[in-house]
Amino acid sequence: MSVNTKAAPETAPHLVLDGLEKRFGASRAVQSLSISVGKGELIGLLGPSGCGKTTTLRMIGGLMPATEGRIVVGGREVTQLPPHKRDMGIVFQNYALFPHMTVAENLSFGLEMRKVPKAERETRVKRALDMVRLGAFGGRKPRELSGGQQQRVALARALVIEPSILLLDEPLSNLDANLREEMRNEIRDIQQRLGITAVFVTHDQAEALAICDRIAVMRLGVLEQLGTPYEIYERPSNEFVAGFVGRVNRVAATQGPDGLVQLGDLSLLAAGQVANGPVTMMVRPHRMRVVDATPEGEGWNVARGEVTRSTFVGDLLTLEVKVGPAILTVEQHTFAGGRPPALGESVLLAWRQEDTLVFPAGGGA
Repeated sequence: MSVNTKAAPETAPHLVLDGLEKRFGASRAVQSLSISVGKGELIGLLGPSGCGKTTTLRMIGGLMPATEGRIVVGGREVTQLPPHKRDMGIVFQNYALFPHMTVAENLSFGLEMRKVPKAERETRVKRALDMVRLGAFGGRKPRELSGGQQQRVALARALVIEPSILLLDEPLSNLDANLREEMRNEIRDIQQRLGITAVFVTHDQAEALAICDRIAVMRLGVLEQLGTPYEIYERPSNEFVAGFVGRVNRVAATQGPDGLVQLGDLSLLAAGQVANGPVTMMVRPHRMRVVDATPEGEGWNVARGEVTRSTFVGDLLTLEVKVGPAILTVEQHTFAGGRPPALGESVLLAWRQEDTLVFPAGGGA
C-alpha cells in the first residue's frame, strides 16, 4: 500500500473546530471534537458508517447546526452563520447537479446568487471547466455526462466561487475503482495547485492515505487519532485504528513483564510493552514473509507453521498459515517461476519486531 509521508503544512490554523458537538436527543453523534487545519492543508475525516464524519462536515458547512463548540475560519467565527456566508464550496456524494441546467449554468448559478457581473461569471466558469478538463462540455446537460464527468462538474461548481475552504463529502463513492483512483489524484492535484484548504470525508482508508496531509480517524463520534498518513498507518494509537486503517492479523496473546509476547509456545518480540497479561497482537500481512532460514541481524520474529490456504491473485500470493493456536494471513509479491507453497506444507515465517504491534486486550471494535 502506498502511503503519503508528506508532513502537514507548518502554517497558522485556517480552520479551527473547537469542542464541536452534535447531539440528537440523548445520542451524541460528535463528541468534543477539536481539530486545527492549516492553510492549504487537505485533512481527511476517516471512519466507518455512523462515526460522525459526515455530521462534522455538515456542521462545518453550515448545513447542520452544532449543539456546542465553535467553528473558526481565518480567525473569524462562523458557527452561527448560514452556509452562503461561510465562504465554502461543497462537493456532495450524489453530485447534486441541477438536471434542467447546462453544465455552464450549473457553475454560473452560485456566482449569480453572489451578484457577480456577467462578464466575470463567464470568465470564471470557463476557467473552472478548463481546470477539470471539461472546457468543451459547457453546453451539455448532466444526463449527457458520464459519472466521472458529473463529478468533475460538481468539483468545478464548488471551486468556481473561489471558496476559502473546500468540503468533499465522499465524492468518489459512486465511481468504479479505476475512475475513483484517477479522480482522487485529480482532486489532490487541483487542491495543491490552488493552495486551498480542504476537508475530505471518506470511509475508504486507501483514499485517505493516498491524498491527505493528515487524517482524523473517528469512531462513534470520537476522534481516535489525528496524524499524517504515515503516523496513522505505522504508529496507530490503539487497536481500532490499527485494524481500521489497512489489513492486519489480529491475535489474542499474552505479554509478560519482559515485553515478550506469548502465542501458544512461541515467545515473540514486540514493538512495545503495554500490559502484563492479555493483549491483542497485530501484524500486517505484507510485513510477514516466507523464508528459508532465520534472517541475519537482531529484532526478527520467526515461527514455523502449516499452510492451510493459498490464494493467487496475480501480483500477490495470499497464504493462511496455522502458527500455534492462530491462523496468520501472509501476503507476498509473486514472481515468474516462483513456486507457491502447497497446502499442508510446513513453512518458516519471519517478521520484524517493530511490525509486531500490541495493544491491551479488549480495546478494539
